[in-house]
Amino acid sequence: MSAASRAPLRSDRSPRATGRTCRARRDAALIAGLAATALLVSACGSGGTSGGGGNTNFVTGTDGVATVAEGKRTPAPDLSGKTVAGKTLDVADYKGKVVVLNVWGSWCNPCRAEAKNFAKVSKEYAGKGVQFVGINTRDTNLKSAAAFEEDFGIAYPSLYDPTGKLMLRFEKGTLNPQTVPSTLVLDRDGKIAARSLSALSEERLLKMLKPVVAEK
Repeated sequence: MSAASRAPLRSDRSPRATGRTCRARRDAALIAGLAATALLVSACGSGGTSGGGGNTNFVTGTDGVATVAEGKRTPAPDLSGKTVAGKTLDVADYKGKVVVLNVWGSWCNPCRAEAKNFAKVSKEYAGKGVQFVGINTRDTNLKSAAAFEEDFGIAYPSLYDPTGKLMLRFEKGTLNPQTVPSTLVLDRDGKIAARSLSALSEERLLKMLKPVVAEK
């Protein structure tokens, strides 16, 4: 028997090459996942891209607030779950009220800058058919989220959404929250009437809220 016939058969793919291929596939999948998350929830954005082209039905003002006329609005998705305080909350239960949704994180400096404005306006409108609800995202530590609420006097509830699952429920092309912070105003039918993709002053928050409250 020749030396060539005695030599063991060798695979075209060595264990080292196979390992490199597997790692490359895992890395590619991880990068794709991170890219999708980054597109959905930008970290502490100072603003975002929005527009009124196509079938979106919304118009963005010079102040960055996008609005939708009555009759052209889309319903908000199911937004329910546990709050930072550990209670159960379903935003749909507030139908009949104007709802202000604020997406925030204790790690986000623009969120901290606007928090006092939300605390103040939420108290001023508490008896006027308006309900504020927070969506706390990307806080892996509940204590940090709870401390944020206490520090800024946030008395209204916030859904605890550390992985951003609630934000994924908004349909693409609608007035969906795309940055942290983001703010949405829902009309009395639970439909999205206005959106901001940046931190809000008290003046801009009221500018978003008042027209929806005035609707009959």
